[in-house]
Amino acid sequence: MNDSGLGDGTRCVRGGHPEPVSGAPMLPGPVFAAPYHLGGAEGSGDSYGRAGNPTWRALEAAIGDLDGGRCVLLPSGMAAISTVLRALLRRGDALVLPGDGYYATRQFVREELTELELDVREIATPGPWTDDVFAGARLVLLETPSNPGLDVCDIAELAERAHRAGALLAVDNTTATPLGQRPLELGADIVVASDTKALAGHSDLLMGHVSVRDPGLAERVERARTLSGAIPGPFETWLVHRSMGTLDLRLARQAENAAALVAALRDHPAVSGLRWPGAPDDPSHELARRQMRRWGGVFRFELADAAAVEEFVRRSELVVAATSFGGLHSTVDRRAQWGDPVPEGFVRFSAGCEDPDDLVADVLQALS
Repeated sequence: MNDSGLGDGTRCVRGGHPEPVSGAPMLPGPVFAAPYHLGGAEGSGDSYGRAGNPTWRALEAAIGDLDGGRCVLLPSGMAAISTVLRALLRRGDALVLPGDGYYATRQFVREELTELELDVREIATPGPWTDDVFAGARLVLLETPSNPGLDVCDIAELAERAHRAGALLAVDNTTATPLGQRPLELGADIVVASDTKALAGHSDLLMGHVSVRDPGLAERVERARTLSGAIPGPFETWLVHRSMGTLDLRLARQAENAAALVAALRDHPAVSGLRWPGAPDDPSHELARRQMRRWGGVFRFELADAAAVEEFVRRSELVVAATSFGGLHSTVDRRAQWGDPVPEGFVRFSAGCEDPDDLVADVLQALS
């Protein structure tokens, strides 16, 4: 329950919806305007579609309520991360990045921010988080649970240390979702996420967001969005808002399926390196249990090699290969093919919303 007394399911279903009006739709359709009629007090209402859209604001209100801050929508998760980096960093700044997090974030910094001559410090999610990591840093970016390794770090402790060193702390919350973890309540300044994954949840669109508590910081991100033109489409925004209504239900089934699969695979002779923060025997479980509100459907394991993964997918009737997670369908992604520093047989498994018994039976026969 949040401060309003409403539970996750209620907030997902009702978030961002207008007050009921007789004859009006329950969820207003997307607004496709480019220019708007001008008039009235200067600065009142929308003027141009790159600067504002009522459909954005409805979804931003819903996500902001879940995150506990002010939300700014972007057209993808990478747009969210890149907008934050470009809005905050200046030439010569020190930036701390997760060395084991999403590879495209590191790639963006290396290839697109070279003109800033940044002092980039790549640290694995478990650390070591020594004092010199924070010294002189402008921004510390965490990803917890990390993608794809699913390691966890202490957000509250690292936020305190970052602030003591004069740095801002951002958390990529994609894997956990706003229902699984609320980094702003743990001391983070910024939350970024790819809503392409679980929040939208149907593997059919791209979306991302940034949430902050500081109004000034929110205005900087909004201004950066307007000037860059990195804006979400109104129809995609409306679809995410519609899909968010079932987020609570989907996460519950995905976590149920992940727990069942992890239990079934724990002693399987073909499987090694099994990790899921929700498992009591996982090395990250105790820390994750303290800072996460609920578990998700993503876990990882290793098969012998790339050929073994290919054979597993070929034999499965319910699991497909795809490079995303959080959707209705169970998927596997062999992460080495994208350049992650993991073994060739490393698999990130995203448990979908299939029947648990069917899914476990299918995975076990595919590994047999």
